[in-house]
Amino acid sequence: MMKTNHTVKGLVTATAFLVVQPLPIFAEEGGADASPSISVEMNSTLQLEGACQLTFMLTNGLEADVDALVFETVLLNAEGAVDRLTLFDMRDLPSGTPRVRQFNVPALACDDLGQVLINGVAECAPEGCADALTYSSRIDVEILG
Repeated sequence: MMKTNHTVKGLVTATAFLVVQPLPIFAEEGGADASPSISVEMNSTLQLEGACQLTFMLTNGLEADVDALVFETVLLNAEGAVDRLTLFDMRDLPSGTPRVRQFNVPALACDDLGQVLINGVAECAPEGCADALTYSSRIDVEILG
């Protein structure tokens, strides 16, 4: 009886182990079935004299070029309070080509920045490209959309 009970415990443990294993790498990176997207990455911040420079890396994975992309952006401090609302014009994004866009935000200490919220898309051409946006962050400052 002890042997059987030990075997059952081993099977439960092995089953639980299989359930929590991560998906294969190709699934994490999008795989063949992933929908084309426009990735927006919060890439870095740099404290300048009197301003915080925000750097975004954007990649247009759509088949068509994006002619215009403007975000209504909310900057939140480390406590989650709204610091300011502003527009960030990401300009044009050629298909398949990464682009870096930088914005100097006056009177902002980078260390005080907690999150960047894309509150809305003020402009996105061609029509419907806003539905393809995905957000990520390489740094401690989170980007939400």
